Amino acid sequence: MNRLLKLAIVGLVASCGGGGGNYSAPRNLDNACLLVRERPAYMNAMRATERRWGVPVHVQMATIHQESKFIGDARTPHQYALGVIPIGRQSSAFGYSQALDGTWDEYVKETGNRRARRDNIRDATDFMGWYMHGTTNRLGISKWDAGGQYLAYHEGRSGFARGSHMNKPWLLRVAGNVSQRSAMYQAQLTNCR
Repeated sequence: MNRLLKLAIVGLVASCGGGGGNYSAPRNLDNACLLVRERPAYMNAMRATERRWGVPVHVQMATIHQESKFIGDARTPHQYALGVIPIGRQSSAFGYSQALDGTWDEYVKETGNRRARRDNIRDATDFMGWYMHGTTNRLGISKWDAGGQYLAYHEGRSGFARGSHMNKPWLLRVAGNVSQRSAMYQAQLTNCR
């Protein structure tokens, strides 16, 4: 009986995900109230970012939804040579915010947040706030303009300034979707507070 009890305890601990954290997407991605009820740490992180950087929660939520669907360890797909030989990922984007290695390193250096991790919601939202705050300062895009911020986020500030997004109708559609989702999340959050 003692051995059976030990196995049961080991099984219980293993099922709790003892090591890596919960990186799966929340169940309710189309309802901001249910999403933050399921994952209250998300709202705490986004409110902290809103206080620090001035980027509204609904803009952060819509951007994270587009970038990773709230999957903490999201990565870009693999690329294949000749359709079968893996040659690496499309980019170094990783985590909730899909931050690239170089941009993440710049964030860590500038903020001094050396322990920051892209698969940590608090760090990922802080990164996003830092980046969007810089976009507002350099390009004049309002922190409330989810679509414009998303375009600069996706293309990089220099790319956006060159107008690289203007030749990408698919990206303009995606930015429109981000803007619509941001407005939807804003209305939902107003009603569930």
